[in-house]
Amino acid sequence: MHRLQNKRVVLGIGGGIAAYKSAELVRAFKKQGAQVHVVMTKSAQEFITPLTLQALSGNPVHTDLLDPAAEAAMGHIELARWADIILIAPATADLLARLAQGQANDLLTALVLAADSPIAVAPAMNQAMWRDMATQHNLQQLQDRGFLVFGPASGEQACGDTGLGRMEEPLQLAQATADLFAWQALSGKHVLVTAGPTREDIDPVRYISNHSSGKMGFAIAQAAADAGARVTLISGPVHLATPDRVQRVNVNTALEMLAACEQHMPCDVFIAAAAVADYRPAQIASHKMKKDPNSVDGLTLQLIRNPDILSTIAHRADRPFSVGFAAETQDLLDYASSKLTAKNLDLIVANDVSNHAIGFNSEDNAITIIDKNQQQTVFAQTSKSKIAQQLVQFIAQRLLQA
Repeated sequence: MHRLQNKRVVLGIGGGIAAYKSAELVRAFKKQGAQVHVVMTKSAQEFITPLTLQALSGNPVHTDLLDPAAEAAMGHIELARWADIILIAPATADLLARLAQGQANDLLTALVLAADSPIAVAPAMNQAMWRDMATQHNLQQLQDRGFLVFGPASGEQACGDTGLGRMEEPLQLAQATADLFAWQALSGKHVLVTAGPTREDIDPVRYISNHSSGKMGFAIAQAAADAGARVTLISGPVHLATPDRVQRVNVNTALEMLAACEQHMPCDVFIAAAAVADYRPAQIASHKMKKDPNSVDGLTLQLIRNPDILSTIAHRADRPFSVGFAAETQDLLDYASSKLTAKNLDLIVANDVSNHAIGFNSEDNAITIIDKNQQQTVFAQTSKSKIAQQLVQFIAQRLLQA
């Protein structure tokens, strides 16, 4: 069920005794990497508390259509846009009837009308109610509109009857939901990406850094998330929006970036696209350094070497599939090849930053990938987002071969 990794699930809960199973359903979704928002009808809250589902989902539970606070943060329109799938479980006979009529008199029914995502219902009711012609007519109307129906199951019911009408078990519902999504190249994988420059302080107002914009690393993070991965992006100081469905951690220095990377291990793939400063000042002045009016010789800074983040991660006992970048201005492929071996990498991506069309701050890139066998694969100049997609697919293929 890793197809649910990074997927956005809205779970609607109707007012039936089977609502108690919704807690286990939320846990099943979260365990498989989905993000979950819960929407409850008023009657559902009589069977299970919003606080329970908030604790399990990690998100506020939505209950009121006209809640000013909810509208300001995520109203029914925004929630409908957010969802990849809406699952209503349990879907009572009353709720099915209201959905079939296109009512919008509470948050859940209004959300359904506003949604473009797939909508599934898991019926739960007494066996006689399930067999009733009105229920079957309502269900047929919903199916004609494209609704998916999961279940119901047959068995003993809360009222003592036996027959069709029980809500499917949570694990079966989670599996049915997962089956709606295609298997993606990096489904179930944790990808750790570094991006942007680092800044090494000289004093409170000055620092050593470089021209990296972070655009390539951010594009890779987005491409990995689009390929189904759980993505952690460790970013130096850049002015870029966080990619969709990506966990972002902001750092400044090389030491902070290494600590963040180690904190988010283990991972399956490590892609080091950041331009990490090789050196940092041995001492950081506590106050702004002033020019010496009696000196004409300039200023001498003592620099010490920063740790090599990529090499450190690639030499761990639990090393992931490790991909480095070689941004060079001369002897590009020779330098890249030597880094590949020295740092114990699976792949290295070489790009010529002396070419302003594909260098720092540009919108395009062109790369050469070198593997452990010194085989080279060239991706011609195109947008960084397209290069990122090509690179992620290339990595996914190598993972399958490993």
